[in-house]
Amino acid sequence: MATFSIVAADPRVGMWGVGVQSKFLAVGAVVPWAEAGVGAVATQAWANVSYGPEGLALLRQGLSAEEVVDRLVQADPGRDHRQLGVVDAHGRAAAYTGAACLEWAGHRVGPGYACQGNILAGPAVVDAMARAYEEARDRGLPMEERLIEALRAGQAAGGDRRGQQSAALLLVKPRGGYGGYTDRWLDLRVDDHPRPIEELHRLVRLHRLYFGAPDPSRQVRLEGAVVEEIQRLLQATGYYRGPISGRLDDATRQALRTFQLNENFEERVVGDEVIDGDVLDYLRDLARRRPAGGGPATGSAVGGGAP
Repeated sequence: MATFSIVAADPRVGMWGVGVQSKFLAVGAVVPWAEAGVGAVATQAWANVSYGPEGLALLRQGLSAEEVVDRLVQADPGRDHRQLGVVDAHGRAAAYTGAACLEWAGHRVGPGYACQGNILAGPAVVDAMARAYEEARDRGLPMEERLIEALRAGQAAGGDRRGQQSAALLLVKPRGGYGGYTDRWLDLRVDDHPRPIEELHRLVRLHRLYFGAPDPSRQVRLEGAVVEEIQRLLQATGYYRGPISGRLDDATRQALRTFQLNENFEERVVGDEVIDGDVLDYLRDLARRRPAGGGPATGSAVGGGAP
């Protein structure tokens, strides 16, 4: 599996994750493994997929990233064909590249991350990934953007010599999953695409729209001209059939609620008297894209809200 990936941790904010790209179908089904408060693992090259669950089990026992790498590869007779990156609960990172991995193959380890790849254009790929990750971290970008920047830099430096096909991001944090029931905060895959990293970034932006915390400075009060605009937009998208009155009456409230729930924005409902600015922008865009004569418009959402 010709692949380049990054494992990273930010224990300060309680987040661990993996970003990966490959000329391989559905790379996200094989390479990335992570558990909140435990660590993250990327297993690739002639991947030994058992490195994922076994690596997390060893991390759960309190072993360091370096100890986990040593334990896994020493027990594996096929170690020369394996490549592995690990980051532990404390942000310590380690990596391994087997001697039989196809050229160019290698890794770079830094504070809180490890970049690794095989069948690459050259060492510049993992060097560029490491620089991009550190620069994004120093700029204060969130973890998902840091990983995207690392993948983009790796691709720009030559990437997988065979080309592109799939990419994935897996990020975990305590109670980070939908409804707080799991730690799987962001789990996005592009399984087959000519520009998988850019498509992955598009999905990351959608994830932020649906699951990101509402910004109080972006709240818009539901009164006067705003209500009139929303009535027109809801009417254009098929959610509202009442008059354009500018009054926040029961019919308007119900139409707005139906829109927000139908479009999977329940995480951004912030009260009866305001609307989240990002949701209002989405509604404006939805009204522009509504086919003439159609029913309620639907957006480009994937995986939002209630399944």
